[in-house]
Amino acid sequence: MKIFCSRANPTTGSVEWLEEDEHYDYHQEIARSSYADMLHDKDRVFKPMAAAAAEIVEKNGFRDKIMVINKHSTEVTVGPEGDMPCRANILVTELFDTELIGEGALPSYEHAHRHLVEENCEAVPHRATVYAQLVESRRMWSWNKLFPIRVQTSLGEQVIVPPVDLENCPGAPSVCDIQLNQVSPADFTVLSDVLPMFSIDFSKQVSSSAACHSRQFEPLTSGRAQVVLSWWDIEMDPEGKIRCTTAPFWAHSDPEEMQWRDHWMQCVYFLPQEEPVVQGSALCLVAHHDDYCVWYSLQRTSPEKNERVHQMRPVCDCQAHLLWNRPRFGEINDQDRTDRYIQALSTVLKPDSVCLCVSDGSLLSVLAHHLGVEQVFTVESSAASHKLLRKIFKANHLEDKINLIEKRPELLTSEDLKDRKVSLLLGEPFFTTSLLPWHNLYFWYVRTAVDRHLGPGAVVMPQAASLHAVVVEFRDLWRIRSPCGDCEGFDVHVMDDMIKRALDFRESKEAEPHPLWEYPCRSLSEPRQILAFDFRQLVPPRLLCAEGTMELRRPGRSHAAVLWMEYHLTPECTLSTGLLEPADPEGGCCWNPHCKQAVYFFSPVPDPRAPLGGPQTVSYAVEFHPDTGDITMEFRLADTPDS
Repeated sequence: MKIFCSRANPTTGSVEWLEEDEHYDYHQEIARSSYADMLHDKDRVFKPMAAAAAEIVEKNGFRDKIMVINKHSTEVTVGPEGDMPCRANILVTELFDTELIGEGALPSYEHAHRHLVEENCEAVPHRATVYAQLVESRRMWSWNKLFPIRVQTSLGEQVIVPPVDLENCPGAPSVCDIQLNQVSPADFTVLSDVLPMFSIDFSKQVSSSAACHSRQFEPLTSGRAQVVLSWWDIEMDPEGKIRCTTAPFWAHSDPEEMQWRDHWMQCVYFLPQEEPVVQGSALCLVAHHDDYCVWYSLQRTSPEKNERVHQMRPVCDCQAHLLWNRPRFGEINDQDRTDRYIQALSTVLKPDSVCLCVSDGSLLSVLAHHLGVEQVFTVESSAASHKLLRKIFKANHLEDKINLIEKRPELLTSEDLKDRKVSLLLGEPFFTTSLLPWHNLYFWYVRTAVDRHLGPGAVVMPQAASLHAVVVEFRDLWRIRSPCGDCEGFDVHVMDDMIKRALDFRESKEAEPHPLWEYPCRSLSEPRQILAFDFRQLVPPRLLCAEGTMELRRPGRSHAAVLWMEYHLTPECTLSTGLLEPADPEGGCCWNPHCKQAVYFFSPVPDPRAPLGGPQTVSYAVEFHPDTGDITMEFRLADTPDS
């Protein structure tokens, strides 16, 4: 049976109706779930989906001992006519996320103790403890606040300052979860020891009510308190002999034996405001939580034992944290990146230029104004981004200098542009709807739609873009696609087969976005330009196609092809959303930390226990479909033919 699904096309900007298999959402959810990563986690207690669990129970001969109840635990009934004949005396769960409580562990445990288990039951895991460490980090702070942006002009330096409400905003309420082991120790200064903030005993009644926990400490050095790094560990047994921890390497008891995980990472929390701290002067770090979220504050004095520290969960009231995600904040705060745009703009701007800027929440219009453009128009399609840009313009006394238009760029009229012809069409390009690198080709469709508003000889920046690829071997990320086979003596091929069927449905021929600065890899081939897009021309009516092979020049296991976009602002100035520099002699890669790259996994994933094979090549066929804006691709591994 087929069904129609609506899709907002991020590349063309249009809404489309597509015919899909009725189980499309199911297959996509399984394919992208990373269940394999969880099963590869040797420390983890896990609960597969009910259907697969029932098959696994049957296959392993436990049908008469294990009953799978396909319900949420809060819907399970106890009694002669219920799902369970009586209350249980052992509670085994896995309800944790990177933040520990973000998947509803507290209300689920609370309900289980009240309705499903006996008093004084045993729980596996038995106890969890949340740890925190206060740090100063300009890099991580740049993911949460807008820094002053410096613009060097012929008349001297201009500074774009953030509005006061952006500076005072506590930020987004959601945790920033990352692979903290990939943040260089040079990017932060430790201000406190590791502090155990609070523990939860799962064998006793658990409360989901809001609470706070305070820990006094003396700063190890003077600095500016900005960020709280946090992780947790769980003790499986009452004696604490069997432990599982998500600690980063510097806080791990045995860094050489760390278990890599992508389902449990580490947490970065931003304090509402940065605060100066003095070495040796006692302070109090307070962890607050409700039923689903954790947040932190810094107090000068410790609360009394029975005193509650009342602080609401941080909520963004400046709009910026609702529109810009953490990588986008970092991108806007990247002064080197800004300087590249300034350099490129300086080569094409003229005093009488009329500039039209098209990107979501972009400050390019301010750069153009400070560089001397006569008239600047900028388009923001959403009311929220329009409001944010208006605040930024007002804080910099530009509200009457830059024309801010709230409209989809395809709908622009000559009246919107005050009957002026555009001499410079400018984009980063960046659009909030983009998930994969090439989705920002929406700029090309906008350029085509506004062609009638461009004057003779108008300049388009960037003038072109190109799609690039490289074959890589991942240190760890391959695990999310690797079959498990056997898990602690259980045959779980059923799960492997289910994931493979879901991948074969479509996902095996699609790329998925990953921020590769968090996932180390080695390049096995040289980077290859796959497709080119000329923004000086209209979107063509015909397919753009590329076929070829990539030779693997380094030994290794070929896990995936990684793809990214490069934007050619001018012939001399290019910005990459992927590789920032050539690989080192061993193939080590340096990825743009503000962007996600597209990963096309080879199938099947090479077995890490198998010996390395001989030289290989990767063949590819890539097509850009201008009618839909989609890029379809297929990459295949093949042995190098004998010479």
